[in-house]
Amino acid sequence: MSRPARAAWERAPIRLRLLALLALCVMSLQVAAQAQIQITPIKEQKRATAMPLGANELTAADAASWLDPLVADAMKRAPIAGAVVVVVKDGDILWSRGYGYVDVAVKRPVDPATTLFRAGSLSKLFTATAVMQLVEQGKLDLDADVNRYLDFSIPSRDGKPVTLRELMTHTAGFEDVVKDLYVPDASSLISNEAWLKRWVPARIFPAGEVAAYSNYGAALAGYIVQRVSGVPFETYIEQHIFQPLGMTHATFRQPLPPSLQADMAGSYLSPNGPPLPPGWMPAVPAGALSISGNDMARFMIAHLQDGRVGDAQLLRGETVQQMHSYARPSVPGLRAIGLGFYHLDRHGQDIIGQTSNTRYFHSALALFRQPHVGLFVSVDGADDGGLRRQLLNRFADRYFPPLPQIRQPTLATAPAHGAVIVGRYLGSKMSVSNFRSLRNLFTQVEVGMAADGTLRTPGFDQLVGPAHWREVKPYLWVDDASGSHLGAEVKDGRVRWISIDELAPTQVFLPVPAWLSPTRMQPLLGGVLAVFLLAALSWPVAVLLRRVLNKPVAWSDWAGRWYRLSCVTAILQLLFAAGWWLMLPRLETGTSQLDTRLRLLQLIGLLACLGTMAVAMNAWHAWREPDGWGCKLGSLALLVASLVAVWFTFSWHLLSLHLYY
Repeated sequence: MSRPARAAWERAPIRLRLLALLALCVMSLQVAAQAQIQITPIKEQKRATAMPLGANELTAADAASWLDPLVADAMKRAPIAGAVVVVVKDGDILWSRGYGYVDVAVKRPVDPATTLFRAGSLSKLFTATAVMQLVEQGKLDLDADVNRYLDFSIPSRDGKPVTLRELMTHTAGFEDVVKDLYVPDASSLISNEAWLKRWVPARIFPAGEVAAYSNYGAALAGYIVQRVSGVPFETYIEQHIFQPLGMTHATFRQPLPPSLQADMAGSYLSPNGPPLPPGWMPAVPAGALSISGNDMARFMIAHLQDGRVGDAQLLRGETVQQMHSYARPSVPGLRAIGLGFYHLDRHGQDIIGQTSNTRYFHSALALFRQPHVGLFVSVDGADDGGLRRQLLNRFADRYFPPLPQIRQPTLATAPAHGAVIVGRYLGSKMSVSNFRSLRNLFTQVEVGMAADGTLRTPGFDQLVGPAHWREVKPYLWVDDASGSHLGAEVKDGRVRWISIDELAPTQVFLPVPAWLSPTRMQPLLGGVLAVFLLAALSWPVAVLLRRVLNKPVAWSDWAGRWYRLSCVTAILQLLFAAGWWLMLPRLETGTSQLDTRLRLLQLIGLLACLGTMAVAMNAWHAWREPDGWGCKLGSLALLVASLVAVWFTFSWHLLSLHLYY
């Protein structure tokens, strides 16, 4: 300020000077408001992940260094023609590689970007994602009666309807279904809607109580998506999952679209054999997905990144959290199931995923939620040689090793609690209302106790190896070699069911009633068959002896006729038993091509049951004829055996009018 100006300022009244200062402040604020403010955004950082102590750093190079030899060794030991392994991390594909061949004859290698593998039950993860999309839009309610959304009825049981939550957690209580789950060619393929409606399986457990894996339940959830969205299920998945995520090598369509047919892996039982027809699945939402490794990576990334991949929003973050964090344990202390995903936790890591088996393909998917890492493997062959289990276990051991653990002591209650558990059990994934229930006699698992108080479970050895279970918490056992747990749900001192970590999300094992145990049924059935065999042989033996000894027939004509008819009945019973012995393993194919043979077998069984009247008449005549006590007692034994056979036939629904199972 100049000297004259300063002098004028000092001579001015104080009020005038205050007004001047106020005006100057207002002008400064106006200038500041009009000025442009430049903001330099900070580059978005990837989520920080802490590396556990002793862990290898998860890099592409390190993954290749141990995955390549692991897969190569499995392909030498097992009948594997091709495989794909993909690892994602922090929203990107870290590593993906194909092994073996799409077409062995021309040596065309597997390409993780384009080669399609049948994902089987991993399809259910896409179905569950579609359900949750409609839930967050308010179009579906997880806890409402599913009949609200259907055009046919699912009967309630004990007054409890089925809900979508129960369909997604395999607790709707349906018995198992295998009939036409796979069909050999496209000409036999029916729609998911037709497959669901032609037979509603019995609900053998109360809703929400017992874990019992159900392809029918998953297919029903997919049909609800179709009904509510107003478009076919396959189209809905394409429009709302595949296209937003840029998945160009994934489809639920059967047969495959022409553009993808050349990329389908060959469906080999052996790398030295020819490719076989892959078979098709009417229950599309339960297992019809065909997908490449890299496209599965995009799906994994979306679930690991709060439902978002780039500009595509698959689900809102809160919906993803709801889906992933929900946990319903079937047995306290064992792995639980979420909304579609299984909990596969290891080493304190929150891991969700699922495994799958079809006749030719074996797959697994695992999402490590906190480090934002995903793993996918799929194998083309009759068996994976344990590759999936080794891959997941070693992946967790290498990159997310556990903290040092103090070995949990064995409880003093181990002998007493073990004695409660010892017995035979039957898996909840079973049939009850049809002739496939006959399998329940041959698929039981046994729990025994060794001298040292540990439990033995030979029926689970294929999953966990020869386990030695020791109790570390009340009714919770651990196998130190595998780290797996066996647990029991006990109420009022009685076992309701048991399971192990590997099966607990979707299946439990219920105690077998005493009358169904092999110690009672095998002697009973063996005795009955022995009586039928002796009766069948007695006829030609008696004829031969009479001719050799030149002895006349002492019976009346009617007695002789009833005797011969009783022997024919015994032969029919033997043929009926042999037929079921041969048929039972073939039922697992579920093919309708067995229908004619099943009807012929049932005709034999019907005649055998009707023949019981002839057996009764034979016994009546035998006790009236002057023959010795051998014939009288033999006729009575045959009558008792026939009555037991009739009871057995109807108890196991062997003459069921329908052929759905």
